Amino acid sequence: MDKQHPLAACVSADDLKHAIDARDNNTLIFDCRFALGDPNYGLLAYEQGHIPGAYFLDIEADLSAPVEGHGGRHPLPRIGELQERLRSCGLTRFHTVVVYDDQRNAYAARAWWLLRFMGLESVYILDGGYQAWKDAGGGIDKREPAPRPGNFQCRPRAGWITDYDGIQHISQQLDAQSSNEHCLIDARENKRYQGIEEPIDPVAGHIPGAVNKPWQEVVDDNGFFQALEFHQERWADLEPEQVLINYCGSGVTACVNLVSLFIAGRQDAMLYPGSWSDWCSHL
Repeated sequence: MDKQHPLAACVSADDLKHAIDARDNNTLIFDCRFALGDPNYGLLAYEQGHIPGAYFLDIEADLSAPVEGHGGRHPLPRIGELQERLRSCGLTRFHTVVVYDDQRNAYAARAWWLLRFMGLESVYILDGGYQAWKDAGGGIDKREPAPRPGNFQCRPRAGWITDYDGIQHISQQLDAQSSNEHCLIDARENKRYQGIEEPIDPVAGHIPGAVNKPWQEVVDDNGFFQALEFHQERWADLEPEQVLINYCGSGVTACVNLVSLFIAGRQDAMLYPGSWSDWCSHL
């Protein structure tokens, strides 16, 4: 697929249309639509119509492991199960993958990050999501593609994630202002960060020492990522040598900030997968 998008992590609907029209067998598409309050929404939406050739990946069934006492509401998936699911869609390490949703890239970003974390090099988010595809005159299909044999091997990259113990140590230093080595970034909206309201998790507030960069700022109301200059300015106050760790409620929307950092040129940022839902389970 010839990618002409000005943002490194994105592809336009027109470029994706061109790849499909050209029958580019090297491009694989994943529909990642999901609604937090309705676990059946994504699959039902997919069955009602999706981009031709797209396979459906469910945020909870495919891109997360079962919830346990600790680990958060969307733990990272078990490697063997994720690998089997991706292989059933025909994925190889040579594919270019495009992911999309209809929720301002909140869930497509999780798939984007996760596939890259597992070792895939060429992964892009459809800028503007499913609506942009329809607005561009893209075709709609209701058929599920047949399973295809794939051989992609999930190889999690070292240094991309941290856990509760790691965050606890970092938080103590940040809260005491004894170190500037790390920057802990909370992607939730400001009301949740401040502890004014908490609609999901049992405890309100944020991890001590964290700064707030709401993920919603990264995209506009139509699900298009902001211009390159926005991302560069948004992270301009970070020190080049700082270790950046991102979290949100459950390790999903923090990935939107990871996309923004990637666009700005910071490809070394980390994720705390358990995020606030894991942190507050230890309180």
